[in-house]
Amino acid sequence: MRGRIAVLFIMPIFLAALYQSRNTLPLLHRWPSSSPAVLVNSLTRVYRTMSTFNHPDYAVPVTLPEGLSKEQLLGFHPFRSWISTLENSLSLQAGNRSHPFHQDPYVLRSVTVQSFDLFGSKRLGFLKLVAEVTNSAGEKLPGSIFLRGPSVAMLVILIPDGAPADTDERYVLLTVQPRIPAGALEFVELPAGMVDEEGQFVGTAAMEIEEELGLKIPTSELKCLSEMAGIPPQNDYDKLQDGNLPHAMYPSAGGCDEYIPIYMHERRVPRDTLKDWTGRLTGLREDGEKISLKLVKMQDLWREGARDAKSLAAVALWEGLRREGKL
Repeated sequence: MRGRIAVLFIMPIFLAALYQSRNTLPLLHRWPSSSPAVLVNSLTRVYRTMSTFNHPDYAVPVTLPEGLSKEQLLGFHPFRSWISTLENSLSLQAGNRSHPFHQDPYVLRSVTVQSFDLFGSKRLGFLKLVAEVTNSAGEKLPGSIFLRGPSVAMLVILIPDGAPADTDERYVLLTVQPRIPAGALEFVELPAGMVDEEGQFVGTAAMEIEEELGLKIPTSELKCLSEMAGIPPQNDYDKLQDGNLPHAMYPSAGGCDEYIPIYMHERRVPRDTLKDWTGRLTGLREDGEKISLKLVKMQDLWREGARDAKSLAAVALWEGLRREGKL
């Protein structure tokens, strides 16, 4: 009888800890097999390291790992943007008969933050979380997400002075730098970074462009190719959906929230200067230099940047907009 009571006492703790820590900790490798008491203590410790609160705007339970506070999470712009965008998308199901999920709408049931990275001592940088999104039939949508927020890419086109307006003699700046997530130390890609509060293209790539070529890129001289290629809505649902997502390229929408608007900066430079840059930037990288620049012909960008989604998106947008007479 006592054994049955013990089992009844242990099972709720076991199930609660298993639910809170699913996909978070490798529990099977932590569970001792010698003592039921040790097993209960281990599971209880795991359960206590997690904390849960209801989101103040959406009443969704959010579970946090040890070391991450509610204030840190709610102050993290990528999380606020992601959950707001998702809830807006989910809200379109019930009110639009043309929506594919109108009959049985999906709902965000819970969010479990599994891990996080800090930039410095306090600033939240990256999140790994699981969102449980199901409908009334119990069907689930994939919800494992790496949250990092947006960035921007820059298509910098240089044209020699004296060339006609419709010339094909265009050159593009690329960066060559280590990208450890790709397992590469010399990854060729379109310059990436961000636009700061003063309207300047900033970041490591922007600093390298300024140091090597003396080029500063203000927003007043930028064109957002992503916005220029905006898809015209066909119906009221398209209008709502189009206003919910940014005009940008999503390099890995199946697992990451990052989106990248593609900007273009076109500038004419003296032919002698362009020739000097071409010779200098195609030379060998200096010892220990972490990032360098590469100058390639625009017509070769699709090949030179074939591994880089930003480069391929820029080529597609630039060529498409030129065909439509928008560039």
